[in-house]
Amino acid sequence: MATLAAIIGRILIAALFILAGLDKVLDTGATAEYIQSATNLPGSLALPTGVFEIAAGLLLASGIGTRLASGALIVFTALATILFHSRITDPVQAQMALKNLAVMGGLLMVFAYGQVRGNLGTWRERDRAHDAEVEAARAEGRAEAATPVVTPAVTPTAPPAATRPSD
Repeated sequence: MATLAAIIGRILIAALFILAGLDKVLDTGATAEYIQSATNLPGSLALPTGVFEIAAGLLLASGIGTRLASGALIVFTALATILFHSRITDPVQAQMALKNLAVMGGLLMVFAYGQVRGNLGTWRERDRAHDAEVEAARAEGRAEAATPVVTPAVTPTAPPAATRPSD
């Protein structure tokens, strides 16, 4: 279950970047205007930024290079927060900054635990191995329960008699 949750979570976080990247690539003019108006950066960064978001998001979603992709996206999201959402006195900007912090938290979880591939065969193999271990443990428990445990009777022994030193 944890494996499935990790894969779905990783895909959902990746979808955020893939869709944002597609938006930037499909409408580079509006993105370039926004970049120039919000920061001192050139608008020509719109297309490379969109391509980066799509590529990193696809890597993240596929499970290939998840640590590299999540690390790069953490840095990217931190920079975007500082450059575009630093006016936290504005409620909308504060909300966007908090959203980005949450995304960075999710990306940190992917960085730490997201090396799980989305392969159904791998899940089945793990489930079979787990089931075999559980069955072996149960069989061992039944075997131990069926065999009476014999404990040797302990009889107290008298302490050895004191011996006299020879003259």
